[in-house]
Amino acid sequence: MKGLRKMLLKEKKRLESILEMTRNQLIDAPGGTLQISKTGKWVQYYHYIKEENKGKKYISIHNNKLAQELAQKSYNTRILKLTEKRLAQINKILKDYDDDEMEKVFLREHKERQKLIKPVEPIWEMKVNQWLEQEYQKKGFQEGTPVILSERGERVRSKSEKILADYFYRHDIPYKYECPLHLSGVGVVYPDFTFLSAKIGQEVYWEHEGMIDEEIYAQNAVRKIHTYEKNGIYPGERLILTFETKKSILDTRMIEALVYRYL
Repeated sequence: MKGLRKMLLKEKKRLESILEMTRNQLIDAPGGTLQISKTGKWVQYYHYIKEENKGKKYISIHNNKLAQELAQKSYNTRILKLTEKRLAQINKILKDYDDDEMEKVFLREHKERQKLIKPVEPIWEMKVNQWLEQEYQKKGFQEGTPVILSERGERVRSKSEKILADYFYRHDIPYKYECPLHLSGVGVVYPDFTFLSAKIGQEVYWEHEGMIDEEIYAQNAVRKIHTYEKNGIYPGERLILTFETKKSILDTRMIEALVYRYL
C-alpha cells in the first residue's frame, strides 16, 4: 500500500509520545487501586492496597483527589499496556515492510525475464508512462500574448512558469502543463502543473500565483484555493502553492524544498 510505511511511522511517533506521558504519570501515582460501590443514587469510593492486606479503606468525599488519581492510574495502566502492544506490532511490521516490496520483486528479475512476466500490478514506471500517455486539451492562449517556451518546447504563460517547468524537466520530474481538472462548483480548471506523486500514488497540483500583491489577482487566487479545498484538495496535501510579488520573486530553493517534500 502506497504511503503505509509513512503512516506507520507517524502512528509510531504518536504512540511513543503517549507511552512517555503515561509512564511519567504512573511514576507519581499512589499505590493500590480504586474500588467503587454504588447503591441507588449513592456512590462510594474505596482505596484498596493488596500488599498491606488491610482490605479497603473508605475515601472521604473531602479526599476526592485520591479517587481521581487512582482512577487515572487504572486508566493509564491499561493505556500503557495497549500502547506497548501496538508499538511492538508496528515495529515488527516496519522491520521488514517496504511500500514498494512487490515492485522490487519484479525489478530484481533479469531484464529479459521481466519481458516475459506480467506483474500482479503495474510498477510505478508503468503507471507514470500510462499517465503521461493520456491525451488532454490544454487551455488556449489569447492572441497577442508573449510566446514563452520552456526547455521541453511547450508554451507557458509567464517567465516564472518557465522557471518551474524547466526545473521539473531538468530533474526528470514528469508533469502535465495545464491539464484540465473538473472541480465541483466551478467546472473545469487548469492547474499550472499536475504530477503523479510517488509518495501518495495520487495526482498533486501545483499553482503558482505570480501577482499576489495586485488586489483583484489576489482575490481570484484566494477564490481558486477555496474551490480546491471544497473539492477535498488541500494545500500541504495535494495542492502545492508558490507566490510572487513585485518585490518577492520565485526562489528556486523553495521549488527544490517543495519538490522534495511532496513529489
